[in-house]
Amino acid sequence: MGSATRSVQGLPLRGTRSPTPGSRDNWGVMPRSATLTRTTKETSVEVRINLDGAGTHTVTTPSPFLTHMVEQLARHGLLDLDVHVTGDVHIDAHHTTEDLGFVLGHAVAKALGDKVGIARYGWATLPMDDARATVTLDLSGRPYFVWEVPLPKAKIGDWDSELAEVFFEAFARGALCNLHVVLHRGHNLHHCVELCFKTLAKALAAAVRCDPRAQGVPSTKGSLVD
Repeated sequence: MGSATRSVQGLPLRGTRSPTPGSRDNWGVMPRSATLTRTTKETSVEVRINLDGAGTHTVTTPSPFLTHMVEQLARHGLLDLDVHVTGDVHIDAHHTTEDLGFVLGHAVAKALGDKVGIARYGWATLPMDDARATVTLDLSGRPYFVWEVPLPKAKIGDWDSELAEVFFEAFARGALCNLHVVLHRGHNLHHCVELCFKTLAKALAAAVRCDPRAQGVPSTKGSLVD
């Protein structure tokens, strides 16, 4: 594997990725995978991702609700995912949530490599009982984030509802993607937030899919890499 070190906003981010989409490892045939670690005085985040997985996952974070949400991404996005996070949750879960969202997004970008042959765009609209949400994304190499999800400020278990926006914004920044999240309806707070994560999973699965008809990078400028 090749190695890479990148500084983002002055903080170290180290990782590895499979050198080509056709390489093989213990996670299966022809994986697009990446491993990233990021450690600061506030958090330590380790992520291993395989975009061509089956939803196998191990997720540990200091927040049970955050753990539950990241498990939704793996299960419904068919991502093989290992996530191990520690953080200063004695203050609150903000740093932990933001840093995990960023590293997870960046792991997606690393695993995609030069993005040759991918669909690039993904979208999904899903229901969950009383709630309905739409997520649209573009793996453009440019981060842009829109959040149209009216949520009351409240606790969901141990987690502040406003941290949902924090996670999604950080994911878009890390993945260098356009990400729009819209909640059309819903009154159960748990359902509303969980549905946003599930819908992101489905949209992401669509965007990273390889199209056998595609030639090169899906862009007239010839590159989707920052």
